[in-house]
Amino acid sequence: MTTSTVPRPTRSRPVAAHAAPITPPLPPHERRRRAIALGLLASAQFVVMLDTSIVNVALPSIQADLTLGPTGLSWVVNAYVLTFGGLLLLFGRVADLVGRRRMFTVGSALFAVGTLVAAGAADQWTLVAGRVVQGAGAAALSPAAMSLLMLTFPGDRRARAMSIWGAASAVGGATGVLAGGLLAGYLGWSSVFLVTVPVSVAAVVLAHRVLDEGVRSTRRRFDVCGAITITAAVVALVHGAVGAAEGGWASPSAITSLAWSALLLTTFVVVERRTDDPLVPLDLFRSRVLSTGVALAVLGGAARASTFVLVALYLQSALAMSPQRAGLAMVPTSLTGFVVSLTLLPRVLRTLGPRSSLVAGLVVLSAGHLWLANVPAGAGYPVAVLPGLLLVATGVALSFTPTSMVIAAAAPDTYAGLASGLAGSATQVGAALGTASFTAIALSAGSSAGAPGPAGFPMAFTAAAVVALVTALLGCTIVRRWGGDG
Repeated sequence: MTTSTVPRPTRSRPVAAHAAPITPPLPPHERRRRAIALGLLASAQFVVMLDTSIVNVALPSIQADLTLGPTGLSWVVNAYVLTFGGLLLLFGRVADLVGRRRMFTVGSALFAVGTLVAAGAADQWTLVAGRVVQGAGAAALSPAAMSLLMLTFPGDRRARAMSIWGAASAVGGATGVLAGGLLAGYLGWSSVFLVTVPVSVAAVVLAHRVLDEGVRSTRRRFDVCGAITITAAVVALVHGAVGAAEGGWASPSAITSLAWSALLLTTFVVVERRTDDPLVPLDLFRSRVLSTGVALAVLGGAARASTFVLVALYLQSALAMSPQRAGLAMVPTSLTGFVVSLTLLPRVLRTLGPRSSLVAGLVVLSAGHLWLANVPAGAGYPVAVLPGLLLVATGVALSFTPTSMVIAAAAPDTYAGLASGLAGSATQVGAALGTASFTAIALSAGSSAGAPGPAGFPMAFTAAAVVALVTALLGCTIVRRWGGDG
C-alpha cells in the first residue's frame, strides 16, 4: 500500500494573529489587469447563482409550455443540482492538473453551450440535457474561479476580493428572483437562460488576457478509479438527499442512494490509499484546519440553505402568499447579503480574520433562526419574517465566504483547485442534507394533508438554530488551536 505525501503549508504565529500580511503596491497596469480579472471571476459566480434562482421562478412557465409532469419538472432542477454538486470536487482537482485558467475557460464555454441547448429545448429531455451541460460547466468554472481569485489576490487584498465574490453570489440570487418572473412573463421562459450567455462569452474571450494560469500540480497519471468513485459517491449522496426532501428519509429512493453513496465513498478511500497518484491525497486531511473547515462547510451549508426553503414554505402556507409575492418577499435577503458582503465583510475579515468571522456569522445566523422560530402567532411579514431574514442574510454573508477561505488557505497552492472544489462540494452536500432534514421536521408536525403546519416551522427553525450554534462551536476549535486566524 502506498500513499502520497502532501507538503503542508507552514504556520507561524504573527504579531497580530488576525492581520493579513501587507502586500506591496502594484504598478497601474497591473492594478487594471487585476481589477478586470476580479470583475471577470465575480461575474462568473454571479452567473452561476443567477441561473439557479432565475430558473426556479420560471418553472411554472416551463411546465405549461412543455406539458411537464411533477417528475419531469423536478428533473429540470435536479439535473443541474446533481451534476454541479457531483463534479465540483473532480473538476477542482482537474483544474490543478491542466491549469485553472484553462479549466475556467472550458467551464464558461460549456455553461454557454448548455444554456443555449436549454433555451432552445422543445421537449423535456433536451431541456434536461442542457441543464446537465450547464451543471458540468458550472462545476468546472466555479472552483477554478475561486482558486484563481485566492492566488491572484494574496495578503491584505484577499479580503476585499473575496467580499466582492460573496456579494456577486448575493446579487446573483436577488437578480434571478426579480428578473426571472419579468423575463418569463414578457419574453418567454427561454429568455431566462439566454440572459447569461453574454457573460459566459465574455469570460471565454477575456480569460487568456487577464487571468494567470497559476502553479500546476506535477502528476504522472490521472486517477481514473478515484475520479469515478468520488463523483458517483457525491452524486448518489445528493440524489439521496433530494429523494428524502421529496419522499422522506424512509423512501426507497433515499435509502438506496444513501447506501450506494456510503459504499462508493468507502471504495474511494481504499482506492486513494493504494494508488501512487491519488485524485485526493488523503494526507491533506491531516491538517486540522482543512478537515474542520470541510465539516464547517457541510454543517454551515445545511443551516444556511434550508432557511430559504423553509421561509418560502412559511410565506405560502402560513401567510397565504402567492409564489410571486413570496419570491418578492425574499428579495431583501439577497439585497442585505449583497450590502453586508460588500461593506461589512471586508472590515470584519481584516479585523478578525476568516475563522473568527465565520464563527460570528454562524452566531448571527442562529439568532435569525431563533427569531423565526419564536414569532407571535398571527404576526405578519414585517414582524414575523423580515427581521429574521435580515439576521439570516447577515449571518450567511459573514460565514459563507470565510468558510471557503479557510479551506482554500489550509491547502498548498498546488492543490488550490481541489480545495476550492472541496469547499463547494461540501457546501452543496450540506445544503441538500439540511433542506431534506429540516423540511422533514416541518412536515412531521404538519397538517393532516401533509403540508407544513403551524407547529412544524418553529421546530424546524429551532433545529436549524441548534445546527448553526454547534457549527459555531466547532469553528471556535480552530480559532483556539492556532491562536488566531493566520
